[in-house]
Amino acid sequence: MLELIAGYWWTIPILIIVISSIKINKEWERAVILRLGRYKRTGGPGLFIKLPFIEGFRRLDTRTRVMDVERQSIITKDSVTVEVDAFVYYKIKESEASKAILNVENWEQASTTLAQTTLRDKVGKHVLDDLLSKKDDLGKEIKEILDKETDAWGISVSSVEIKDVIIPESMERAMAKEAEATREKRARVTKAEGELEASKKLKEASETLAKSPHAVTLRQLQTWQEIGAEQNSLVIVVPSEMANNPSVLALANQVEKPKLNARPAGSLSGNKKPVRRR
Repeated sequence: MLELIAGYWWTIPILIIVISSIKINKEWERAVILRLGRYKRTGGPGLFIKLPFIEGFRRLDTRTRVMDVERQSIITKDSVTVEVDAFVYYKIKESEASKAILNVENWEQASTTLAQTTLRDKVGKHVLDDLLSKKDDLGKEIKEILDKETDAWGISVSSVEIKDVIIPESMERAMAKEAEATREKRARVTKAEGELEASKKLKEASETLAKSPHAVTLRQLQTWQEIGAEQNSLVIVVPSEMANNPSVLALANQVEKPKLNARPAGSLSGNKKPVRRR
């Protein structure tokens, strides 16, 4: 046995070298292989061979990652200080994984720094109202810039989401007052428009009634009917012809008003009570 091992001892180092040359990548991993310091190929996924001593490699994860851009204090275009933070979704391109190793020293740190500076630059060019109401559009602008700049590093930016925009408390109170004033203005304008429309309709109705006297009489009858339906009372209808008749007016003026009855002479005045005799 010892003679057999001694005769084939030279196969042991070869076996170790062969085993160490076999590498396996997961489905989402790629290996950038350098031979004698120069880029040779990209290996994976699955089984790939690395020549010992003369080749080295670095693994890269090609799955989508999330970069949390730290909250930053930024001054907007209208001189309001806000705090903004965001998320950046990005991944390394499978076909260009070598660029993340060959073209940049630390692609993760470079991408984070670029995202921070781009966020500060774009937010500083917008006013506060646009920043609050158009966060999606701002995220798209930042995404286009990052995707263009990181293309040389083999990185693809899928989306940028503005997570939160924090404004000072004094500005929140001012915005609340402005919103309340705007709502009150809209309410007054709506009321004025309604009154204007009603006045136009009343003018049209008066012109229509003026053309037909019988329409006025029908309107009066309808009004009396509505009064009688709403109130449980007796309504006496006097034709307008009788009310304008001079004889009826003279008869109404001759009606005497009731007079107050005088007290009897023998009645007691004040709070004195009559005295009883036994």
